[in-house]
Amino acid sequence: MSSPSILFLFTEDLLLKILDKITDTPDRKTWRLVCKDFLRVESVHRKSLRVFRDESLPGLLRRYEAIELLDLSFCPRIDDCTVALAFGGESSGWTRRLRSLVLCRATGLRSAGLELVVRSCPCLEEIDVSYCCRFGDREASALSLAKGLRNLKLDKCLGITDVGLAKIAVGCVTNKSLQSIASLLKLEVLSMVGCSFVDDDGLQFLRTGNPSLKSIDVSRCDSVGSSGLISVISEHKGLLQISAGYCFPELGTPILRRLKDLKVLNSIRIDGARVSDLGIQIISVNCKHLIEIGLSKCIGVTDVAIADLVSDNANLKTLDLTCCHSITDVALSAIGDSCKKLICLKLESCSLITEKGLDRLGSSCSQLEELDLTDCSGVNDTGLKYLSRCAELVYLKLGLCANISDKGLIHIGSNCPKLHELDLYRCTGIGDDGLAAISSGCKKLKKLNLSYCIHVTDRGMKHISSLEELWDLEMRRLVNITSTGLTVVAAGCKSLAVLDLKQCPNINDSCLWGLAQYSRNLRQINVSYCPVSDVGLCMLMGNLRCLQDAKLVLLTHVSLEGFELVLRASCDRLKKVKLLGTLRYLLSPELLQTLQARGCKIRWD
Repeated sequence: MSSPSILFLFTEDLLLKILDKITDTPDRKTWRLVCKDFLRVESVHRKSLRVFRDESLPGLLRRYEAIELLDLSFCPRIDDCTVALAFGGESSGWTRRLRSLVLCRATGLRSAGLELVVRSCPCLEEIDVSYCCRFGDREASALSLAKGLRNLKLDKCLGITDVGLAKIAVGCVTNKSLQSIASLLKLEVLSMVGCSFVDDDGLQFLRTGNPSLKSIDVSRCDSVGSSGLISVISEHKGLLQISAGYCFPELGTPILRRLKDLKVLNSIRIDGARVSDLGIQIISVNCKHLIEIGLSKCIGVTDVAIADLVSDNANLKTLDLTCCHSITDVALSAIGDSCKKLICLKLESCSLITEKGLDRLGSSCSQLEELDLTDCSGVNDTGLKYLSRCAELVYLKLGLCANISDKGLIHIGSNCPKLHELDLYRCTGIGDDGLAAISSGCKKLKKLNLSYCIHVTDRGMKHISSLEELWDLEMRRLVNITSTGLTVVAAGCKSLAVLDLKQCPNINDSCLWGLAQYSRNLRQINVSYCPVSDVGLCMLMGNLRCLQDAKLVLLTHVSLEGFELVLRASCDRLKKVKLLGTLRYLLSPELLQTLQARGCKIRWD
């Protein structure tokens, strides 16, 4: 009988110390081959792992549970499915230790897989996704979920735009970042919108820093409370603007009373907060020089509160009362009486206002340029008649106002010649006569939304064709528009750059011929759910040399070959394209790679 091996005398701690001394790779490989105990100790000791075949990844990760660095740069075919197997289920233990991850050239990995990776690895500090040319803003958004990220490499990630970088930047701002920011002596504007890793302790760093600070925006900073903002206010008496929307559920008295120290404050936004009449009164008493007030979606805003607020701020130019559902004509009367210099008023979903309040507004606020009455069910034709006295109107939003008709639009068209933007989304009482008045009187109109205005016909399109400066036209689900009307618009509106024709049942190949012939400046188009065929789509995409953004979802009359031909012909200029999700698996991979390599972002519906 053979004697026991001396190796049995070595404890695991001792074996780990021995392994620390072995730095040469071949020697470590030899160590693993000695016995199962040595292999087990090496798997516990190992802190880095480079994988050469993606199919072996799940098994390797189950063996090496202590790794802190994972290099997958030799696995370019790794995809979301592989990640789901490796980073989920049984592998959940090792993911909690991972600090560095290399995913160079992992072109098969998309946003869903990346999100799983970063959510599974709470200690992740470094990520390298260099040369992932198919990565876009969605992938950047997934990376931004890595809370402890310190180092991110994005070399040659051509699909990521400013939007994606902004999402990453927001996720990287922490209290420690503010410690450095506080040393910027000439900083005047600090915007930290959505920086969820900043809290009151972080804002304390700003208390004695940034002596030139004029504006601070902590909107949607979930961890910021009253005490943090008070610390900033107490040492920055020269603040001009404060934005703290959706930060805290209720606006407390302590922070409101601090506003009295800000003698030159002219803008405050507290969107989404619960307020009271007393709280608004404190703002009114302490802030006498406001030109902008934002109370969008604030709970508790009443007529009394608004009357108190505007009475002491005669120079008010911008007032946002979006979704302040308790507002009535009493508040509008107070605004009309006090705010003669008002330029912008937002009243979306304030359904209690009526023609009486609009009468006071129209007669008093002659400088009004922007008015949002979206989803205000009390607005009618008489109200529009009163509003038409505001001859300086540039932007007017009337979407979902079911009680207006052509009669009301005639007043607007006759008296508001400076109108640039008109939103009539789902105004089902609007027809061709109203468009005739708008087209005749508002020659500077640049943006028009007629979606779901089902009574508009080709005659209305003929009127619109006289708007030479029209740049953006939205006309979803206009069931009575044919090739005749669309061709007339294309021929007349030479500046047209954005066109939305989604779900228009009569937009067929003959309609696209007119666009291809005349609308050479189109940059964005949506023909989703329209009965167009291969011929029409190829003709359109082939002739619109400026086209950069196309939405082509559920085109049931377009074949797979048609999509292939259109996308190949347009890949050198398309920046965005939206397609039905099933085409992801039917279109040739080479075509999709070419599109993305040339900077085109593909969205799958």
